[in-house]
Order: sequence, then structure tokens, then C-alpha cells
Amino acid sequence: MQVSDILQTKGDRVVSVDPAVTIASVADTLCRERIGTVLVKEEGGGQAGIISERDIVRSLAEHGALALNLPASDFMTQSLVTCSPESRTEDIMTQMLGSQIRHLPVVENGTLVGIISIGDVVKAVLSELKWMTKVLQDQVVAAAGWSTDED
Repeated sequence: MQVSDILQTKGDRVVSVDPAVTIASVADTLCRERIGTVLVKEEGGGQAGIISERDIVRSLAEHGALALNLPASDFMTQSLVTCSPESRTEDIMTQMLGSQIRHLPVVENGTLVGIISIGDVVKAVLSELKWMTKVLQDQVVAAAGWSTDED
């Protein structure tokens, strides 16, 4: 299975914020959208970074309530780890676990085409496993039926 298969089910909507918005505003956006991360985009539309719930917790631990008034750019992760629509789910899981990240922007030819979470990947893999299990069960039943007829 590829990332493009996940995006077909999930969709390609990506929520983004300006680097100057406050941590409080980012937290509000995450809560309102019911998501765990937002992309931070520069004025020209380029990707400046990504900020997650984990980054917000870290900002609060370091600066207390004052962090809520600081800009997202102070706490965003700037070095983005990305994948492509052609990336395989097995490779993505390894990459996410190895880098200890839960969200990956999906980039094709330098253009952002979506974002996936570890939850999206797990859901897709479980769906594929259920399908494969059903196919195997059907084959076993069919094989048992054929051998019974030959006896």
C-alpha cells in the first residue's frame, strides 16, 4: 500500500498557520479542527515548519503560561521530514518510528499534497490486513471444499 492510497481515503486537506500566530492560537486551531499538528507556512506559501501538540506541551514546560503569547515559529520543528505519494506504508512506519514523529507532510514535485499521521497509517495497514485475512479464509474454505469433493 502507498501513501497515495491513504490520501484517497483521508483526503488532502492540510491545516496551516502563519509563523507569527501565538501558541494559544495554534492550540485553539488544533482543538477546533480536532487534529494533532498544523503546518506552519511562510508568507509566500512555502513550508516553514510544523507544530504539534507535543511542541506546545514542550513550550509550556519551558516557559509556563507565557508561552501562550509566543509565536509558533519559536517552537515549530523546522527540519521537516516528508514523504511522497509513492512511499510505501512499511517504509513510512519505519521512518516515523525511527524519527519519533507522528505526522508526515506528503510532497510531490516540491508541492504539498497532504499530510498523514501514524494513526492514518495504522488504520490503512489494519484495513489491508483485514482484507488479506478475508481472502485467505475464502481460499482455505474453497480449498477444503475441493478436497472434500475429491474424496
